[in-house]
Amino acid sequence: MRQIVTSTLLVLTALFPIVNPLGSAPLFLSLTRYYSADQRKMLSRRIALNSIALIVASYFVGSHILAFFGISIPVVQVGGGLVLASTGWAMLKQKDEDDTKAGVHRNVDTNDLFQKAFYPLTLPLTVGPGSISVAITLGANEPHREHSLIFSMLGAVIGAVLIAASVYLCYAFADRLAQVLGATSMSVIMRLSSFLLVCIGTQIIWNGLSAMLKTPLVTGHPG
Repeated sequence: MRQIVTSTLLVLTALFPIVNPLGSAPLFLSLTRYYSADQRKMLSRRIALNSIALIVASYFVGSHILAFFGISIPVVQVGGGLVLASTGWAMLKQKDEDDTKAGVHRNVDTNDLFQKAFYPLTLPLTVGPGSISVAITLGANEPHREHSLIFSMLGAVIGAVLIAASVYLCYAFADRLAQVLGATSMSVIMRLSSFLLVCIGTQIIWNGLSAMLKTPLVTGHPG
């Protein structure tokens, strides 16, 4: 039981500040501004499920997948950071919503809605390269004794579910937050959040590049 609690708290404390669902809520609302409240709730549920799948998969098999393809975590950071920074830059340049179109909703097919739920709303907006690399690192450093491993895995799943639940709550009710803050405040928050997204992506790229430069290139040993 103690191992379950320890693993749950470890996943929560390491990943929750990076996922930051409250900070991402204005970005989510900006990207779904033409959707109805019901469609946003459907998206939020799917994003929460996708987040659980990404975190759990990264934790359990992420290091094995990277090893199979010969990809290092710093390379994942550089590639993911580029995607994150480009997403933030695109949102930063996005024009403010026209007030006359605030009540306009699009009729979107459910399949199209769920496709957008994965990219860009789950990856990289919610669970980005930073979260994935941290989850991979946590999974690679878990104890591998059979008794401890079962409880560690269970704790990691519980932690992922709790993070996903917070994502759902923040995203599903992002429109109510916007009503409380007002259009001007939400626009300012969205711009600041987009800029921070660019900065976070750049920082992740820098972290990856720094790690790559410190690591000698392995070309293989002569037979």
